[in-house]
Amino acid sequence: MPSVLPLGDPAPSDGLLPAQAADGAAARAFGLYVHIPFCAVRCGYCDFNTYTATELGGGASQDAYAQTAVSEVSLAGTVMARSGLPERKLGTVFFGGGTPTLLPADDLALILRAAIDQWGIEDGAEVTTEANPDSVTPESLAVLKEAGFTRISFGMQSAVPHVLKVLDRTHTPSRVPQVVQWAREAGLDVSLDLIYGTPGESLADWRHSLETALSYQPDHISAYALIVEDGTKLAAQMRRGEVPGIDDDDHADKYELADQLITEAGLGWYEVSNWARSPEHACRHNLAYWRGDDWWGIGPGAHSHVGGVRWWNVKHPSAYANRLSQDLSPAAGRETLDADTRNLERVMLEARLQSGLEVSTLSAAGRHQVAGLIADGLVEPAAAFQGRLVLTLKGRLLADAVVRRILPD
Repeated sequence: MPSVLPLGDPAPSDGLLPAQAADGAAARAFGLYVHIPFCAVRCGYCDFNTYTATELGGGASQDAYAQTAVSEVSLAGTVMARSGLPERKLGTVFFGGGTPTLLPADDLALILRAAIDQWGIEDGAEVTTEANPDSVTPESLAVLKEAGFTRISFGMQSAVPHVLKVLDRTHTPSRVPQVVQWAREAGLDVSLDLIYGTPGESLADWRHSLETALSYQPDHISAYALIVEDGTKLAAQMRRGEVPGIDDDDHADKYELADQLITEAGLGWYEVSNWARSPEHACRHNLAYWRGDDWWGIGPGAHSHVGGVRWWNVKHPSAYANRLSQDLSPAAGRETLDADTRNLERVMLEARLQSGLEVSTLSAAGRHQVAGLIADGLVEPAAAFQGRLVLTLKGRLLADAVVRRILPD
């Protein structure tokens, strides 16, 4: 959840959505994102909308947060009904942050129960929480499973102590296999998040992290290149020359190694930075983002999207709590996407998926580029001949460049 909110139009205080939001809604999946804005410490690379406990108080405190989030769940149900949205059960729920599991497991269960009471939930729905390895216990994981959580995503990031130190991560590598075992015993699917390209991380370090993560036999792995955002501690360290900068060639070498080792371990890529044990283990909530489905974002700074209407909540937890205490929408701004913008976003996002992008959705200029992309080894020829644009390994390394080539001027 990036800390800087976009520009947009003012959002109405009652939160009501324009008529466009309801068009075709019955055919779209509906999910819920819940932002938990708390962290024990702020990691040096993090630009997310997060706060430590000492930075907050009152209605924005960790103790009060669950009830505040439940208030927005109630508001969301009212807004959707008054805006003419059809009744739809939740297909996915995702708790992100921050560190959701800094809240007591009973608080996370309370928010989930409120959401299920509001909308219902589909049979076999996916319910995920992110977690730091040092923020769970066997007891808390059992509570989450009993509440209806099906999946947990641990922020492992690295198995190398000096890399974790640069990232300001608080857990030790030995903690990860322990929490994975606890999650398995609780009956939860397990995803591991990794970061590559940290200053001072060698290719051998990255290999060790990959091999270690794979030895835990996760159902899913996300591997993200480190992006250093302005305003973060790590960006300041780079400016001062205290740590080396980002090397694109290093990132490419590490991505290729990740794909090789993860694929050899039996997980297949389904999005540029994500691999799953089977199609059933792909993160359905994130797929809903990439495919343009509907979701409501609960929490300070959380973003929502329903039928081409996108909005975002006020950033600070105190402002968020204050708005809800007055029965006002916490939305700070919104935008209504036109058909061209929605198609552009579809191209940008679906081109990154292993399922590919329908070539017919491209403009004439974009379709003209496909032959060149095949010749350059960036897309799979067989898929293109069948009318889909699917990236090769080289294409995944250059995904942004591929998207630029197929988008209209």
